[in-house]
Amino acid sequence: MKTILRSLTVTTIASALGVLVTRAGVADTGTSAGSNVYAGRSSVYQDLQVNSLESLTTPDHIMEVAQGGTAPTEIWRALEHGEKVECLDCIPAVSNLLYDGNAKTREISAWWLRRRIFGVFGPGEVYSQVLSTLTTDTSETRRAYAASAIGEFLLGAGVAPVATAAVTDTSALVRTNAVAALERLNNEGPNGELGKALSDSSSDVRLAALHASVRINVFSGIASIASLLSDPVPEVRRRAAEVLGVFRSSDAVVGLIALTSPNQESDPRVRTAAVAALGKIADPSAQGAVQAATTDPDALVQSVATIALRRL
Repeated sequence: MKTILRSLTVTTIASALGVLVTRAGVADTGTSAGSNVYAGRSSVYQDLQVNSLESLTTPDHIMEVAQGGTAPTEIWRALEHGEKVECLDCIPAVSNLLYDGNAKTREISAWWLRRRIFGVFGPGEVYSQVLSTLTTDTSETRRAYAASAIGEFLLGAGVAPVATAAVTDTSALVRTNAVAALERLNNEGPNGELGKALSDSSSDVRLAALHASVRINVFSGIASIASLLSDPVPEVRRRAAEVLGVFRSSDAVVGLIALTSPNQESDPRVRTAAVAALGKIADPSAQGAVQAATTDPDALVQSVATIALRRL
């Protein structure tokens, strides 16, 4: 009996495989799709239009779009569809796009390059050239783009150079991009450079550091954020309040309470962020301030205060 059942099972499986092979064959040969239809196309999709299929970018087309004079969307499409296309001659051309004026073009160029086996990460190749640009180029724009590229390469070795640039470069643009690169690399820097950037003279750098602080896995400079509650730039104060709420920083409650009063803080967006942060921290000592905020002149502050009260 067991022998008979085993024989029937084997026969059933073989029949099923035969059906699948037959259907796959129909999908491959029964369509008039032409060269764009890939072998092994699932029978589920056999009735799709040919132009609905993606086609690989040829090396010649990658070279063409990298030379300039091409719409950004076509550059993005060509590089995305050429992810697995190995073209050593294309690498120098695409590396020039790391300094293109379009941020998305720079990003996808670094994305394409970091997938190359050869020509990018060896000594003197693209990656080391970008490192050199970051430290020696006289153009602040090129240094800033180099910092961004290092972040997009997602190589741990890039943490140290962008961390150094984040606190030592003379250009605020470069420091801002270097801080963003640290965020992309998910690292606060070997010596806590991301926390040091919170006290940068440029508000753009401070804002970039605040943005990064809640997006990396480990950030040790939370204490430095509280000092930004008295920053001269309202947007920095607002973002600092939001970040402190995300971190549930009980040490910042006193400073946040001060920002809930129109007498202390004139910007309603900052007051809104402070009240919301107090609700997230949920320290009972803030209840009086949050209660008072329910009668704030600004309607949004009132609404946020009503919600925050439920958490206290």
